[in-house]
Amino acid sequence: MPSKVSSVVSTSVGVAVATGLYGISFGALAVAAGLEVWQAMLLSLLMFSGGSQFAFVGVLATGGGAAFTAAIVGAWLLGVRNGFYAVSMAPILEKTGFGRLVTAQLVIDESTAVSQAQAEISNQRKGFWLTGSLIYLFWNLATLLGAWLGDSIGDPTVWGLDAAAAAAFLGLVWPRLKGLTNLLTAASAVVIATLMSPLVPPGVSILLAGSVAFIFGWRHR
Repeated sequence: MPSKVSSVVSTSVGVAVATGLYGISFGALAVAAGLEVWQAMLLSLLMFSGGSQFAFVGVLATGGGAAFTAAIVGAWLLGVRNGFYAVSMAPILEKTGFGRLVTAQLVIDESTAVSQAQAEISNQRKGFWLTGSLIYLFWNLATLLGAWLGDSIGDPTVWGLDAAAAAAFLGLVWPRLKGLTNLLTAASAVVIATLMSPLVPPGVSILLAGSVAFIFGWRHR
C-alpha cells in the first residue's frame, strides 16, 4: 500500500506542476488580450478551467470588447465537459451540501484522470484532491506571474508549456488505451477534434470528440 500511495502522490505532483506552469501562458495572453491583472486572476480563481479560459481570452484578443458574448459562449461550451466529469466522480467523492460546491471547483481534466487511473477508492479520492488542489495553487500563482511579466516573457507558446501539459495528460490516458474498442474510440476522437476545430466555435469540437465515447459505449453495451 505505501508504494501505491507514493505513486499517487508522485503522479499528482508531476501532473500539477506541468499543468500549473501553463498558467504563465494564460496570464501573459490574458493581459495581451486587454484584461487587467486582477481580471486575469479572477478568471483563474473562479472559472479555473484552462481550456475555457484560453477560449475566452482568445476570442477577446481577436474581436475585442464586441466579442464579449461570443467569448462567454465559447468558454461555456468548452467547460460543459466538466459536468460529465462531475457525474462520474460523484459516487467516488460522496460529497453533499457545501462540500459539493468546493468539490465542483476542482473537477477538471487532470484531477479526474488521476483519480480514475487508481484502483482503490481511497487512492481515487487522494488523487483527485491532491491533483486538483495543487493545480489550483500552481495555476493561480503562474497566472499572476504571467500577467505581471506580460510582454517581457515574449511569446509563451515557444516555451513548450502547452505541450508539457498535454503530454502529462496523455501519459495518464495512455495506459488505459487497451483493447481495440478503446483504441478506436481514442483515434476517432482525435480525428474529429482535429478536423472540426477550424470549422466550429471554440469548445464544440471537444464536445463532438467526446460524443464518440458515448457512441462506442452504446454500440458495445
